[in-house]
Amino acid sequence: MEKSIITTGKTIDAAVEAACAQLGLTRDDISYQVLTLPKNGFLGIGAVPAKVQVTYEAPDLKPAEPKAAPAEPAAPKVALSSASRSKPKTEKPAAPKAEPKAAPAPKAEKPVEVKAEAKPEPKAEKPEKAEKPKAPKAEKPAKVKEPREPREPKAPKAERTYEAAAPGSNEEKIEQFIKGLLENMGSPAVPHAWQTEEGTYRVDLTGEGLGFLIGRRGETLDAIQHLANYAVNRNVEGHIRINVDAESYRQKREDSLRRYARKKAQQVLKVRRRTTLEPMNAYERHVIHASLQDMDNITTHSTGTEPNRRVVIEYVR
Repeated sequence: MEKSIITTGKTIDAAVEAACAQLGLTRDDISYQVLTLPKNGFLGIGAVPAKVQVTYEAPDLKPAEPKAAPAEPAAPKVALSSASRSKPKTEKPAAPKAEPKAAPAPKAEKPVEVKAEAKPEPKAEKPEKAEKPKAPKAEKPAKVKEPREPREPKAPKAERTYEAAAPGSNEEKIEQFIKGLLENMGSPAVPHAWQTEEGTYRVDLTGEGLGFLIGRRGETLDAIQHLANYAVNRNVEGHIRINVDAESYRQKREDSLRRYARKKAQQVLKVRRRTTLEPMNAYERHVIHASLQDMDNITTHSTGTEPNRRVVIEYVR
């Protein structure tokens, strides 16, 4: 059973979070539609909060079963009064015994004729069948469980080896810039750059404290990648595309986005109403569009302006 509520907040995310907290649900369990965009006003005057309509699935309530009628109380037993218990029972006088009457004279019995009964001829008894001796059942030998061989511990994943960047190469320029950036951020991570077959440059960050460099939903990692692209392309002919990653976060994020898009698309097919996803960058929106482009009765498009541009999943016949 589908229900919806309307909440407000300073921003669209704040209004959605307020609805999730009120319902006790997560963003994956709801879909929402923006009713009013927030406005800051001038010096706080004329500010308008964001208003969203959040739709969610509520379980159908079963009708309560009628309660059984209470059993009628048993009739109370009447207690004997103390007066009735104290009175002795009066014995009835015994009736006088009647005098025995004279026995009547015995009648003369008629002689009974005894007829000779024909004796039945004895039947010939059938000889009993001799019981065949049963062969003793052969006992099944008990199964002996063979001891299992101990499992070999999984070998730890071999660390990837990186080749040193050639002096004066683009790889060296990329590594030097990102290394200086990480030192200013107070991170001991080390960058390793190499060129792929497609012509782009991949950079892996290795070391400790990589979660700090990834940030919330990869925001810090995206910032490092943006700065590296801007700095390296200033003094280079053409355009160099740099992709910065740490602990394979990009691949894991792509898999998570594909699962998220499929789940939201199934909800749209069920209720036949469009849903608007949370704000994403251009790369993440591209993953959503690509994962749903072959799905029947589903179309996607983007709406809004950066950095609050969102993907809309819509039902089509």
